[in-house]
Amino acid sequence: MRIFKQFIGALLSAALALLVSAATLCAQRHSIKRLDGSRITLAEIDQTVAHWMAAARVAGVGIAIFNGGKITYLKAYGERDTEKHLPLTPDSIMTCASLSKSAFAVLVMDLVRRGIINLDKPVYEYLPQPLPEYPNYSDLAGDEQYKLLTMRMLLDHTTGFPNLRRFMDDKKLKFYYPPGSRFTYSGEGILLGQMVVETVTGKPLNKLMHEFIYDRLGMTRTSMVWEGRFEDDFAKGYDENGKSLGPERREKASAAGGMQSTLRDYARLVQAVLSRKIPPKKERKMMLSPQIQIHLKHEFPSLAEETTTENDSIRLSYGLGWGLYWSPYGEAFFKEGHDDGWRHYVVCFDKPRTGILIMTNSSNGEDLYSGLLENLIQDTFTPLVWEGFKSSREVDSGQP
Repeated sequence: MRIFKQFIGALLSAALALLVSAATLCAQRHSIKRLDGSRITLAEIDQTVAHWMAAARVAGVGIAIFNGGKITYLKAYGERDTEKHLPLTPDSIMTCASLSKSAFAVLVMDLVRRGIINLDKPVYEYLPQPLPEYPNYSDLAGDEQYKLLTMRMLLDHTTGFPNLRRFMDDKKLKFYYPPGSRFTYSGEGILLGQMVVETVTGKPLNKLMHEFIYDRLGMTRTSMVWEGRFEDDFAKGYDENGKSLGPERREKASAAGGMQSTLRDYARLVQAVLSRKIPPKKERKMMLSPQIQIHLKHEFPSLAEETTTENDSIRLSYGLGWGLYWSPYGEAFFKEGHDDGWRHYVVCFDKPRTGILIMTNSSNGEDLYSGLLENLIQDTFTPLVWEGFKSSREVDSGQP
């Protein structure tokens, strides 16, 4: 009898252990692990996103969360068309804005691996004629500084160019600082990089992106230009007052901000970088290594002079196509996307391979970032203030 009781006790203990294990697995399937090891339930994610969408007055937002280099959460909220009340989906086409720059950097690093591009070779040496002889660069005539430009400078934003010449009073392109001397965020540098890459390979950017990235990662609803097949599910962009700006049916490829993609597809790109699938190991390390330390008070306006040491403790810097900083969880890489009607953000912590991608179809989208980062993945470290974004407290209190 004693042996029988021991046997029954062992069976009950084993059954209890199985039930606890099953309950734990069930809970994990219905929750997401955050940076600090805590978990947030799917219902809590829904509640959090709903709160911040309302606070920020955002039409639609897509959220992807990464754990261990895998996409563990992917969901779209709100509407892609508020007039027709069409829901935003993970496959709704959105303009990626400056998230395009990071994707372009991944392409360039693959070209570096193949020996097609040398990061430190003056880019003018890749061109069949002097740079100022190209119509887009005639403003540089008489300024020999263009001969100093390298692909590394184009990708780490140290060209000395403005962000975009159209924002300048005279609408002209010129050097405001010597190439390589300081961080100056510049879409102009990325556009020059695109011209160099297309010239060297003899292929248009859209074809290259498909060949090196999209097709390899299964990004089936992504292109550098608008395609007719996108008409079945696309998002309209909305301004700060909720007025529709429509979709962006871009006909010309722009590495600086024109990529058309979806939450699902761009999440695949982020996952590939986070899981070390692309670029190859050596080139990935180069891409995510500091190229220039940043002491500017704010990222924008890009030509501002005010400096600070506030971000020295996190070693704020720029890599090749990505911003970098150090957190209690190791190195993090990030990128923002900003265009009329489109606001996106991605930040990843390299060692735990944890991160989040936020894509919105609203000019108010930046007001979501702080609240979502803090609550969904317990990220209170990303230098959002440096990037010019509001804190969650400011958004919640309705401060301008």
